[in-house]
Amino acid sequence: MSVSLRVNIIGLLFGKPATLFTSLDRMPVTSSTPLLQTNIDGLEPIARGKVRDIYDAGEHLLFVATDRISAFDVVLPNGIPHKGEVLTKLSMFWFDFLKDVVPTHFVTADVDEYPENLRAHKDQLDGRSMLVKKLDMVPIECVARGYVSGSGWKDYQKTGAVCGVKLPDGLRMNGLLAEPIFTPATKAETGHDENISFEQATEIIGQDLCAKLRDLTLDIFSRAGQHALACGLLLADTKFEFGQLNGEIVLGDEVLTPDSSRYWPLEFYQAGKPMPSYDKQFVRDYLETLDWDKTAPGPELPASIIEKTSEKYLEAYYTLTDEDL
Repeated sequence: MSVSLRVNIIGLLFGKPATLFTSLDRMPVTSSTPLLQTNIDGLEPIARGKVRDIYDAGEHLLFVATDRISAFDVVLPNGIPHKGEVLTKLSMFWFDFLKDVVPTHFVTADVDEYPENLRAHKDQLDGRSMLVKKLDMVPIECVARGYVSGSGWKDYQKTGAVCGVKLPDGLRMNGLLAEPIFTPATKAETGHDENISFEQATEIIGQDLCAKLRDLTLDIFSRAGQHALACGLLLADTKFEFGQLNGEIVLGDEVLTPDSSRYWPLEFYQAGKPMPSYDKQFVRDYLETLDWDKTAPGPELPASIIEKTSEKYLEAYYTLTDEDL
């Protein structure tokens, strides 16, 4: 995709002035029936999260990214077309990008290579699933921040620090940090993850492992941030999940997707102001306009919100990979 075309699409998605499309080699296709839940004959998922259905496939686990979307910890009744495909294929892109940096849990996304009992469900699995290695998961999330935003901005306003990392006075919302910081969090089964300090993380997983994960997290964040910048995006922050296999640290779960990361269009960056991002913030902003108490069941989303959200996920994929979905 050309830079000019990419900027035009970004401008339209985020309501910024942009010239009209002149030659479109591709446009995001958003007409698709969302998949809200998988059903595999003879198998019950070992976990059905806000987005993923996870099955025990014998030697491996089967991860399936549905098109479910949640906001304020409530799974909404509508799905977002192509969301699961974007999460899966973008993770695959980053697994390959990082293959010389850290081992990953990815095995294959080719349904024809799945166990026979799964191949019959290709209509549900193709493009949105992967077989992955079973890991002994580390019980913390590894978060890297290059900008002070989101929960980090709230913490900074209250304490002048983020996860115990003291920051300079006078930073602005969404302001660039002098150096990226490691800000771990606990994994919550329900509700929000809780930001914790490095010292608290060491109490959970030990000093040596925590230091290794901090260094690896910041290394991956730096490499990914450089790639995103070359694509016209700023990687503001992201979270990783790691596991261990035979004593080796392995990168797992999803990686550097719009659900686990905050991407901003470089073209419109300005510290001190809210930033448009390629994630579900667009949905959250819409829900904030409603008279809803943020408890289940969630409200139905209008078609216009669904379509625009789908376009944002697709554009994140196109921009970072320069590939068609």
